Amino acid sequence: MKTILLVDDEERMLDLLTIYLSRFYITIKAKSGIEAIALMKQKRPDLILLDIMMPDLDGWETCKQIKSFSEVPIIMLTARNEKIDVVKGLKIGADDYVTKPFDEEELLARIDAVLRRAVVLNSDRINFEGLIWDEDSHELTYNNQYIQVTPKEFSLLGLLIKNKNKVFSRDHLLEIIWGNTSFTEYRTIDSHMRNIREKLRQADFPVDLYLETVWGVGYKWTDKQ
Repeated sequence: MKTILLVDDEERMLDLLTIYLSRFYITIKAKSGIEAIALMKQKRPDLILLDIMMPDLDGWETCKQIKSFSEVPIIMLTARNEKIDVVKGLKIGADDYVTKPFDEEELLARIDAVLRRAVVLNSDRINFEGLIWDEDSHELTYNNQYIQVTPKEFSLLGLLIKNKNKVFSRDHLLEIIWGNTSFTEYRTIDSHMRNIREKLRQADFPVDLYLETVWGVGYKWTDKQ
């Protein structure tokens, strides 16, 4: 069952959304943008329903901050129905926009549609703490800085990030990335991993927190957040 983070400073709205959605999803509640960002990093929900008009940190700024480190789908909730608000939300990364009061069936349909789109997109593009691995463009960037890697380095990194916390043996990596192990040595893998580490360090990405060598076995990408 997928998890949805509900963000609204009104307790009544949070309760209403929980009643609507808890039959189909696991729900988590946050009463502010600051709390939502913290929960996002801890729980990693599949989608966020985010109210715009909140004190301290409004929905627009909350959306902008979350999208700086995650590709989680966000649906904005607001009592306003002005086109300029819709455009502003979409420009900062929101995936859809629902105006209060909303129909329960429409809300569920919009959530389902956004989640289905996310499944397709996430298979080709990964955003991990600002490190973006994009299969379509075959580009690797960190905080909008392009990182030049070889095709094999790109494929190795993508495989590890897509399978966080899974240990890959050198044999397995050789089989997946090179297609066979007959003419390729283990040190080829180690050399590529050293290059990946160095290039990510040069881009100021904290690669040593995530790319781990499992001695005597192989490598894994850990998710420690």
